[in-house]
Amino acid sequence: MAHYAFLNDDNVVLKVIVGIDEDDTSTLPSGFSSWEEWYGNAQGLTCKRTSYNTYKNTHKESGTPFRGNYAGIGFIYDEANNVFIEPQVYDSWILNESTWTWEAPVSEPELTEEQIADDKQYIWNENIINWELTDI
Repeated sequence: MAHYAFLNDDNVVLKVIVGIDEDDTSTLPSGFSSWEEWYGNAQGLTCKRTSYNTYKNTHKESGTPFRGNYAGIGFIYDEANNVFIEPQVYDSWILNESTWTWEAPVSEPELTEEQIADDKQYIWNENIINWELTDI
């Protein structure tokens, strides 16, 4: 079983499906070189395989990571780097090109035991470009 992402003309993921394993070419219709090509043709969209087990450019079962991250609806396919990247939530966050994920420009502080006991958490405040301690 493999997963496939369908992209619009701007390389934004519109949907993700479970499909035929990319290595199973015994039933691939003639005239097609891959399941990506076949699914893309059937939907009239660009189709790219995505790995359910890849997140932050790491394979969770110690395999080889594939295309940076498992694609989700709204993700962008970066053709130059052959990776899926989630949408940028905050303008100040920076794309880590090792993990292909967005990171805050300031590291999130560790909660103290007292803050945890008081049901506190840090949330990102884009207005001050920093983390802010709040109640859960």
